[in-house]
Amino acid sequence: MARTILITGGGTGIGRAAARLFAGQGDSVFVTGRRREPLDRLAAEIGVRGVVCDHTRPEALTALLAELPEHVDVLVNNAGGNTDFDGESSTGLTVGEEADLVAYAQAFRANLDANLVSAALTTRALDGRLADGGAVVHIGSIAASRGSGAGSYGASKAGLASWNLDLARTLGPRGITANVVAPGYIADTEFFRDQLADERREQLVAATSTGRAGSPKDIAETVAFLASPGARHITGQVLHVNGGAYMTS
Repeated sequence: MARTILITGGGTGIGRAAARLFAGQGDSVFVTGRRREPLDRLAAEIGVRGVVCDHTRPEALTALLAELPEHVDVLVNNAGGNTDFDGESSTGLTVGEEADLVAYAQAFRANLDANLVSAALTTRALDGRLADGGAVVHIGSIAASRGSGAGSYGASKAGLASWNLDLARTLGPRGITANVVAPGYIADTEFFRDQLADERREQLVAATSTGRAGSPKDIAETVAFLASPGARHITGQVLHVNGGAYMTS
């Protein structure tokens, strides 16, 4: 039986790969993003429904609800990214100069809004429509465990994983699972905004045990598993998909 899938930030990269996978399984897929063009391209290619939405804005989520069916079986909170790459500085504070606390606060909160608040708002907005027995899957990051420099991206993803623990407890009585997929370095996405140096890319690949970068399909397959009948007793977990760059015991 076809399910209804909502993938946020799904016009490119990991979200796009997940949309392709679910659509290929015969599911009815809704994909959101802030840019219309990638959504239209994806809709033309695989027949998904694209809806422009900024998931940090409550009014945008209210408008999104009008575009969705009465029940959503799987919510994939993929929207977000490292907003530090969009600013002039990843720290807001540098040694030897007066701290611009206003700018630093804005930069710090931008990552929290993009990665944590957006997922929380979207899940809250969809709460009454999430089908019993369904799944919520968030896209986290290796940065939640390893850090991400002086910016707040890692902190925002760590907050997402912590918040998901309570979400899993809340949704569990309805048979709805809630998990986080934490990618390592994934090639062929817009995450680094074309700012990743070749040397850094080589370091990230060298840190893996598999000797390769991850692909959007690697993450999409893990998301699909967590939404499958085989994962109905997996909830409140962080699944690391990083080729061994970060290992757990």
